[in-house]
Amino acid sequence: MAIILIRTMVLYLMVLFSIRIMGKSELSKLSPFQLVVLFMIAELAALPIEDTNLSLINGTTAIFTLLFLQVSISLLSLKWEWFKNFISGKPSILIEDGIINEGELKKLRININDLTEQLRLKNSPSLADVAYAVIESNGDLSVIPKPDKKPLTPSDMGIVKPKEILPLVLICDGCLYKSNLLKIGWDEEYLKSALLAMKILSYKEVLMAFCDEKKELHVYQSSKDGKISVEVVG
Repeated sequence: MAIILIRTMVLYLMVLFSIRIMGKSELSKLSPFQLVVLFMIAELAALPIEDTNLSLINGTTAIFTLLFLQVSISLLSLKWEWFKNFISGKPSILIEDGIINEGELKKLRININDLTEQLRLKNSPSLADVAYAVIESNGDLSVIPKPDKKPLTPSDMGIVKPKEILPLVLICDGCLYKSNLLKIGWDEEYLKSALLAMKILSYKEVLMAFCDEKKELHVYQSSKDGKISVEVVG
């Protein structure tokens, strides 16, 4: 039992380390190559745990070999576009300038019903509203509507909007995120004074507090009856 426990801990940390080294792109939409690598790493990690007769060193060597291959191929893909297309594939245009590309649909084995279903999922229920539809190399569908079907933006209406900041969480479950506080240009004294104005004496009384894009403070408190109240400070 102790051997299995130790093996599990070692392999877990190794797989976690490998995924972190491979980068954040591995955790988003996966290309076929990335999917194969992750499946193989999971299988190689599971085998030494299930069978204690298998060498732990052999399993770790195989995982590190896959890690080396993945990182090497990723670097080569950055250097040569043709290599990236060979490994991960390239985008396919299904609708171009409002015209359906039947040849590409047949090549990808996609029928019109499949295409219209994916368009509906992308909030484009009508084919007549679509200028371009592209299947990306990771299999996701990108849709660009026709110019007259795009939603109006402030710039279209001649409205100049003030600069906005990235919304950041300042307090979560009673814990202060000092780094986020510094990013928005506030100090702890200012935050404490804002909370004091709401009769909040301690961070532990705050379920969550965040600063929105307009630099307004939103504070959520949970009461004893389980209800959550919110206050906003401009």
